[in-house]
Amino acid sequence: MADYLVIVESPAKAKTIEKYLGKKFKVKASMGHVRDLPKSQMGVDTEHDYEPRYITIRGKGPVLKDLKQAAKKAKKVYLAADPDREGEAIAWHLANSLDLDQSDKLRVVFNEITKEAVKESFKTPRKIDMDLVNAQQARRILDRLVGYNISPILWKKVKKGLSAGRVQSIALRIIIDREKEINNFKPEEYWTIDGNFLKGKKKFQANFYGVNGKKRKLSTADDVKEVMSAIKGKTFDVTDVTKKERLRNPAAPFTTSSLQQEAARKLNYRTRKTMMLAQQLYEGITLGKQGTVGLITYMRTDSTRIADSAILEASNYIKETYGAEFSRNHKRSDKNAKGAQDAHEAIRPTSAMRSPQEVKEYLTRDQLRLYRLIWERFIASQMTPAVLDTMRVDLDNNGVNFRANGSKIKFHGFMKVYVESNDDNTEEKENILPDLKKGDKVQSESLEQRQHFTQPPPRYTEARLVKTLEEIGIGRPSTYSPTLDTIQRRNYVSLTNKRFVPTELGEIVNEMIEEYFPEILDVKFTANMESELDEVEHGEVEWVKVIDEFYKQFEPNVIKADAEMEKIEIKDEPAGIDCDLCGAPMVYKMGKYGKFLACSRFPDCRNTKAIVKEIGVTCPKCEKGHVIERKSKKKRIFYGCDRYPDCDYVSWDKPVERACPKCNKRALVEKKLKKGVQVQCTNCDYKESTQQ
Repeated sequence: MADYLVIVESPAKAKTIEKYLGKKFKVKASMGHVRDLPKSQMGVDTEHDYEPRYITIRGKGPVLKDLKQAAKKAKKVYLAADPDREGEAIAWHLANSLDLDQSDKLRVVFNEITKEAVKESFKTPRKIDMDLVNAQQARRILDRLVGYNISPILWKKVKKGLSAGRVQSIALRIIIDREKEINNFKPEEYWTIDGNFLKGKKKFQANFYGVNGKKRKLSTADDVKEVMSAIKGKTFDVTDVTKKERLRNPAAPFTTSSLQQEAARKLNYRTRKTMMLAQQLYEGITLGKQGTVGLITYMRTDSTRIADSAILEASNYIKETYGAEFSRNHKRSDKNAKGAQDAHEAIRPTSAMRSPQEVKEYLTRDQLRLYRLIWERFIASQMTPAVLDTMRVDLDNNGVNFRANGSKIKFHGFMKVYVESNDDNTEEKENILPDLKKGDKVQSESLEQRQHFTQPPPRYTEARLVKTLEEIGIGRPSTYSPTLDTIQRRNYVSLTNKRFVPTELGEIVNEMIEEYFPEILDVKFTANMESELDEVEHGEVEWVKVIDEFYKQFEPNVIKADAEMEKIEIKDEPAGIDCDLCGAPMVYKMGKYGKFLACSRFPDCRNTKAIVKEIGVTCPKCEKGHVIERKSKKKRIFYGCDRYPDCDYVSWDKPVERACPKCNKRALVEKKLKKGVQVQCTNCDYKESTQQ
C-alpha cells in the first residue's frame, strides 16, 4: 500500500500526477467539490453571523467513502486541488469531511503539471489558507443570499425557473443597455471620395482629406458636388511626404479573459469550449514515450506575469530558431487588468521548446489549435518589436486635398510568429506606396464618390462582453464562462449571428431587478464588492463584515419587492393565423427556449410551431413565395422561400427587395463585411456601400 495519499479534483489530473510521484504515492480524485450549500433551502443562517450549513453533495457519498478508507491507510494525506480560491475551498471541505488535522501542512499547489513543478511543490507543503477559503465562502454565500431571495420573487411574480445573480444581472443589463442604444440610434449620412492615382505605371489609392489643408467632412451629396466641381483636370501635386519609423510591440501573454477573447476571434470558439480545452491541456496529455505531460500553466488567471525560468527558456528557443536579433533583451513590464489578483502566472506553455508541431500527433484538432494559439502568443510576447516604415503623402488639386497612408514592414520581429487580432477581426497589412517626393505630380485615374450611413454600436459578442466585464471590474477569471452560460440557459438572451440579443423575458427580469434591487445592477457597487472579496483573500477584512454590510442594505429591498412587486402575466398574443389541425386561432406563447406558436385550445389541441420571421422580400427565384428567416442546426441564420419544398431558394445573405440598377436582376443581397454591411449583386459586379 502507498505511504502517501494525494487528492486532486479530476481523474485526468490524478493520472498525470501519479506517474510523476512514484510508487509511494496514491493519487485519487474528489471529482470537484464534495460539500456545498443545500439546493432545497437557503443554507445560510442570517441570524448567526451568516453561518453556512454544508452538506455532502448528492452522489458524492461513494467518493467520500473511498477517500476516507484510503486516508486511514495512508501515513499522510496531501490536498492538491487547483491553485485558486475554489481549489483552496475544495481542500478545506475535504479536510473537514475526512477529519484531517488542519494545523498540519496538507496543502500542495503548483501552477503547472510537469514532473519538475509537481515534485518541487511536495518539498514545500503548507497549511490550508483560510483567507482564500473565506474569500470563496463569502462569494458563495453572497451569491446564495442574492439568488435565493430574488429568484423566488421572480417565480411568484413572473414565471417558474427564473434566477438572478450579481454578475449575471450586470451582464444582462449591459446587453440590454446596448440594445437600447441600437434602437435609439439615428443614422447620419456621410460621403467619401476614394481616388485611384498613378505615378508613372504604379497605382496607389488616396482618399479625400479636406480643402486648403483643413480636414472637411462630407455630409451630403451637395458637399461632394462642391468639392468635385473645384477639381481642375487630373493632375495632382504632391505637397508633402512624411516618412517615419514606427515600433509595434507584441501583446502580453494570455490571461483567462484575453485567451477567451482571442480564441473567439481567431478560432471561433465559445468561452465554454475554450476553457474545456484549456483544462485538458493543463491536466495533461500523453505524449508517447514522454508519458503524460501538462502542456500549459493554470488557465484561470488575471496576471500577465511570467516566471524568470520560462522567460530564459523562451529566449533560448527564439535565438536558436529565429536569431538573436529576434529575442528581447529586457523583461516586459505589462500592467495587469483592473482588480487583478495576480495569484499566479499568465497562461503559457510549460515548455517553450515543446512546439505545436512536436505535439501535433498527440492532440485532437481543437486541442492543437488552442495550444498553438497559447504557444505562439507566449513566444511572440518574448520577441522584439516589429519595425514599420510608414509614409504619408498629401496631394493637392486647386485646393482640394487627398491623403494616402502607407506602411511597409522593415523588420518583422514578433510578427514572424504571431499577430494579435482585434474586435473587427482584422490584422495590420502592408500598404506600399510608390516612391514619391514633394513637388512630384500624379494623375488621378478615377475618383469614386460613395454614400455611407453611420451604424449603431454593434451588439456584444461573447468575447467583447467578457472584455467589458473585465474592464469594469466585474467577475473574475473563473466566473466569465458560467455567467454567459447562465443568461443563455435562462432564456434572458439569445445568440444571433454570434451576438447577444436580449429576449422579452430578459428585459422583463432586468426591469424588475432595476426597480427593486438597484444595487445589484450598480456597476460600481458590484465592482467594489469584488474588491472587498479580494481584501478578504488577503486577510485585510473579515468575510462576515463584508456579507453583513451588504445584507443590511439588501434585506429591506427583498421585503419591499415581495410586498409591492406586481405580478407580471405574460399573456398569449394572437398570432393572426388559424391552427391547421383544428381551425382555432393560434397564439404566441412564452416557453423555456423563447416564444413559439401554439393552438389556443391547448391542451385539447397540442399543435405547436416555430415562429417564422418574414423579412418583407418576395422570393427572387419563384416570385410567388416570401423570403423567411430560418436557423440551421448550428443556430446560424439563413434565408429561404416559405414555399419550400416547392421552391428551393436559399441564401446565407439577406436578399433585398429591389432589382440591381446595373443588370436589372433581382439578385441584390446584404453582404456582412468586417465593418458594416454592403449591398452586392450576385449576378454582376455591382456594389453599394450602406454603412461604415
